[in-house]
Amino acid sequence: MASDKNQLDFVLDQIRDAGVVTAKPMFGEFGIYCDGKIVALFCDNQLFVKPTDRGRAYIRRPIEAPPYPGAKPYFLIEGQIEDRGWISELITLTAREQSLPKKRARKPLKTKKSARDR
Repeated sequence: MASDKNQLDFVLDQIRDAGVVTAKPMFGEFGIYCDGKIVALFCDNQLFVKPTDRGRAYIRRPIEAPPYPGAKPYFLIEGQIEDRGWISELITLTAREQSLPKKRARKPLKTKKSARDR
């Protein structure tokens, strides 16, 4: 089941105090980024936050579940989404423990050789 864009917008609004927050489509659902670092997934209208040590300590007793079949467990966030300060702090803590994604080297474009180059 695809996520509702209005629900995603609500979540993004709730975590806006965590930093520069964006969402990108991923496999029919959404990846949520904070300051350029992936911190959560939004799948089937549910928020799954990447597990970190600080996040675990902050939540205290997190519910863990995979965001999609075959995925590693993430922290499933339910009622706490309503608390803007709480959820923003969790996203901030999670972002601090994540590294920026590595830039992939681009493959050079292959060009056809002209008759002179052969």
